Amino acid sequence: MDCAKVGRLILQLRKEKGLTQQQVADMLNISNKTISKWERGLGCPDVTLWSGLSAVLGADIQKMLEGKLDPNSPDVGKIDKTLFYVCPACGNILTSTGKASLACCGRKLQPLKPVLCTADHAITVEKLDMDYFITIDHDMMKDHYIPFVAYVLYDRMLLTRLYPEQSAEVRIPILKKAGHLYVYCTRHGLQKYSGVFE
Repeated sequence: MDCAKVGRLILQLRKEKGLTQQQVADMLNISNKTISKWERGLGCPDVTLWSGLSAVLGADIQKMLEGKLDPNSPDVGKIDKTLFYVCPACGNILTSTGKASLACCGRKLQPLKPVLCTADHAITVEKLDMDYFITIDHDMMKDHYIPFVAYVLYDRMLLTRLYPEQSAEVRIPILKKAGHLYVYCTRHGLQKYSGVFE
């Protein structure tokens, strides 16, 4: 670990948060001289302090240990390239429109890789007034269900959260442009349906 790089990053993050060395020290229950020492590259934080330091400075521990925060490519508005993530511990659903480093419940998340729909996840689409009424032929048991359905167009995404023991159905407004429908199954992963609304 390069203490000089780590120290520069701690200094940068502290200033971004508008915190003084004393404020950071108080939050970590250490002396402000220790913070000064780190920022000058004369030592690195003890392993027991990394979690607290990460929370105080709002940065990923791994990136802090490396002493650098690599910027992602700017978001160029490609919402139709949305990536989906699901936390294996709590079931949180996260999305990004570009390369991102996402974590939940202490786990680094990888984007789900969609596959084409299977017969086990057949859908029925019916036009009702101003909406498409979509039903998915799928059980909604606590250990095997559809947690979300997402409709992704070039400029927007509509995500509907579903829960066990409710019907596997959603309503999506009829829009001029066609998009892609994504259905996530807790056992079979993310499935993509193209040409559903054309």
